[in-house]
Amino acid sequence: MIESGQKLPEFSLQNQDGVTRDNASYAGKWLVLYVYPKDDTPGCTIQGKSFTATKSDFDAANAVVVGLSADDVASHKSFCNKFSFTIELLADPDTKLLNTLKVGQSEWKGTMYWDRSTFLVDPSGVVRKTYAKVDPNGHEQTVLADIKKLSS
Repeated sequence: MIESGQKLPEFSLQNQDGVTRDNASYAGKWLVLYVYPKDDTPGCTIQGKSFTATKSDFDAANAVVVGLSADDVASHKSFCNKFSFTIELLADPDTKLLNTLKVGQSEWKGTMYWDRSTFLVDPSGVVRKTYAKVDPNGHEQTVLADIKKLSS
């Protein structure tokens, strides 16, 4: 996994609405880039709902929350619609950004999946904190507290 102090790698990916996003899309704000294994699975749903429920807290902290997985745009759109997510999800079906970030992979029942990880990126595009093998329960509160601590 890339480390704190490194610049977030350059990327250009589509969100759930087919809109292309890149590093410049998030410049000037804290970016919570969270990697999750798969749309519409239990832990990923918990995480998406938690970040959506606290979106106003992140907005107040000058932060934007963006999910990232190898699922495609159509899958992200369906996932967002099903659970009324108000956060953005980026599609990386070619796994270019996931590989560049050096996100770990694990196996479950014979299937490989991307480890749940989060990258906290400051308004200038530098990774300030990384979280590996994240527990989706309450993770949003940890990240929010870290943003507040790093911003002061």
